[in-house]
Amino acid sequence: MITIQNAENALKSVYLGAITELLNTKANPLLTKIEQTGADVWGKEIRKAVSFGISGGIGAGDEDGELPSSGAKKYLQMITTLKNLFGQIEISDKAIRASADGRGAFTDLLNAELQSLLDSSKFNLGRMLYGTSSGVLCTVGAKSGASYPVSKTNALIEGMIVDVYGSSGTLSASGVRLASVDRAQNTITFESEPASAVTASSKMYVQGSKGKEITGLGDVFAATGSIYGLSRSAYPFLAPYTKSDVGPIDDIVIQRAIDSLENNANSEVDFIACAADVKYAYQDYLSQFKRNVDIMELEGGYKTLSFNGIPLVYERFVDNGVMYLLNTKSMKLHQLCDWRFLETENGKILRQNQGRATYAATLVKYCDLICDRPNGLGRLSGITAE
Repeated sequence: MITIQNAENALKSVYLGAITELLNTKANPLLTKIEQTGADVWGKEIRKAVSFGISGGIGAGDEDGELPSSGAKKYLQMITTLKNLFGQIEISDKAIRASADGRGAFTDLLNAELQSLLDSSKFNLGRMLYGTSSGVLCTVGAKSGASYPVSKTNALIEGMIVDVYGSSGTLSASGVRLASVDRAQNTITFESEPASAVTASSKMYVQGSKGKEITGLGDVFAATGSIYGLSRSAYPFLAPYTKSDVGPIDDIVIQRAIDSLENNANSEVDFIACAADVKYAYQDYLSQFKRNVDIMELEGGYKTLSFNGIPLVYERFVDNGVMYLLNTKSMKLHQLCDWRFLETENGKILRQNQGRATYAATLVKYCDLICDRPNGLGRLSGITAE
């Protein structure tokens, strides 16, 4: 007979390992390339010592002259807090009792709930990798007709529960759900209208996530301010390579950026991510010269284009006209632990929701992304089709 205890045992002993493996290797091609480590975690913080430049104890001189003065390599400490990532599944008591006499039916029930959790987690993990720790999804305008205009839709999906903050930073809508996303017209509708009117230049975030998401590429490529507690103006090596208004894309544009990263930052690009329109523009460029499109397979089963042996991946979370040139060896996801279920004092992971005939289990991970060599990354923007 299927019971709550059976469900707990299955989640702990059977499903947790599979969930962890899927989230770490199949959630996103970039995440698959990034090393995940428990190193440099101190309490609730990540503190990582990074070096820059070279040691200074080198020089030429006379046969009987003074030897060069020693010069230790320079180090800085990058500091960030562990971010809290949560995912929750919910099973009704009625569904458990209905499948009590059928192990197959109960397995189907758990599989459906966990697949939904995996789909949501994969979407949001990918979104955070290319976003910013602020968690902003897009800018929202005042309602026009039956919908709301938004600045972009690549980080939005139907069913997402979001908060909307006005241009002054005050919360104007909390926990509203997206009913539809019109990606052609850049508009959205909500399942139920927000209690307060959404005004022009409002910003949208995933529910409760404003300012709490992991450090993403949007933070690394920010032009001003600080990152990991270090001022960009004080340490120029924190500034990645950027080129705007690129225009038509071709092999020379990409190779010139790769060579610049190699020559100026001793960085080896091993991953290229781009928006859909950039991928199409590059494929069009190749077709003009009757060149074959090289395909390669990445870990996790992803198939993608290849640029001189470097994977060139289409990523929905990259903004139009943008291509990232990344050295994933300089990026690590530091974590307190891998994915785990929250447990009560007596070790239970399924708990009854107060006042409801449902049980919930929460998956957690405490982590953040650190790029210890931002100058080894590059971004091309303003890419257009010929």
